[in-house]
Amino acid sequence: MERSMNTLNPLINPIEPQMQFRQGVEDSQLAVLTDIYQDDTNIVVWQRNLADMLIQAADTVLESKPTLEELLVISPLEAFESVKKVLGSSREAEVLAKDIAYLVDMFCCLFDLKRAALRMTVLDRAMCPRFHVDRVPCRLVTTYQGVATEWLPHHVADRSKLGTGNMGKPDELSGLFDNMADIKQLNAGDVGLMKGELWHNNEGAGLIHRSPQVPNNTRRLVLTLDFMDD
Repeated sequence: MERSMNTLNPLINPIEPQMQFRQGVEDSQLAVLTDIYQDDTNIVVWQRNLADMLIQAADTVLESKPTLEELLVISPLEAFESVKKVLGSSREAEVLAKDIAYLVDMFCCLFDLKRAALRMTVLDRAMCPRFHVDRVPCRLVTTYQGVATEWLPHHVADRSKLGTGNMGKPDELSGLFDNMADIKQLNAGDVGLMKGELWHNNEGAGLIHRSPQVPNNTRRLVLTLDFMDD
């Protein structure tokens, strides 16, 4: 990355309380991911276009492993071999494993982590269909194939309508947001860093997001990375 990475761990190096304003930052440059350390930011999106060979690799994995659901706790050094063992020995599996290992290395470097919790999942339905916030410091999410994660900008949401506050109504009718146009969505290939409620001084400002509805006869290939405590 051209910018120097701030490896300050938000769990052990507290920052001063900030006013409850949060924004999303999006850019096609990898270095944008360091903006996750900005106090007024709760999502950063690296807008990347997947190479054709990576798209083909994701398609192959979807076809060969339609029920894939794997959880690994891995270090950057073991990420490639561990993921390749799950995906198989094909050339396409190796291509995808290399990219995933790159993201693991980047995630651990950015947050000064020795290990990350990695989840790879093939989905034909919305895993978390309601808007919600995560009780994590920060999560990386990327969709290699299919529709990608939806999220709400902080300023458009009435957070009292989350969870039981929706009174049993669908998100679209609960008063959580006013217009369907308020909903933002990642694209396949995008790498999102989403602050949760456990990022220091981010309580009440974790990113509101949900899984998208998956069209009939299609599937998603999704990767998430989370902090691991030693």
